[in-house]
Amino acid sequence: MEQSAQQAQQLDHLASAPSPGGSPFAAFGMPGLGGPPPAAPPEPRPILELGGEEREDELDALSDWVDDFFLPVYGAEVTTAAPWCLQWQEHDDVVAWLHALWLAYQQHKDPEAGLSGLFVWHRDFLTHAVAAIRAPGGPLSACMTSPERPAHRILPGPPPSARTERAAAGAAEAAGPPEPDEPTS
Repeated sequence: MEQSAQQAQQLDHLASAPSPGGSPFAAFGMPGLGGPPPAAPPEPRPILELGGEEREDELDALSDWVDDFFLPVYGAEVTTAAPWCLQWQEHDDVVAWLHALWLAYQQHKDPEAGLSGLFVWHRDFLTHAVAAIRAPGGPLSACMTSPERPAHRILPGPPPSARTERAAAGAAEAAGPPEPDEPTS
């Protein structure tokens, strides 16, 4: 009798309508049809597009990764062929490279990347980024090339294009001369 009652209860459960959020394919790891799509993860934004506190927080997290993981493992020796800068956070191009490298690292160390995820990170991201950042003529070439002589200097970038200069001059001309009571800079 008890077994019949359990079977009747099970049949009632199977015959009832599925729960609103459930998927008939959930047991097979498939998303539900007609249900809400799974929430997409937030899209990463390049650090140079961030501002204020958001940028500072991201730079702090990046600095922790660089200081605690990247440099001890991949920092190698500082030489004229592989310069480094203790104030790398002030070099926007280096910050952008390291941030992109860190984002790729996070993606490729995730279990969903599979067993070869970190190999792909080394092959496709690390080698190229380190070569660009620490190149003898790269963004840190005017900085520390010997651990005994710490140095930091940001090299000037190229000037704006001639087209940009003409547009700026045209805009200044269109604005006209400053009013007599306006300060000039």
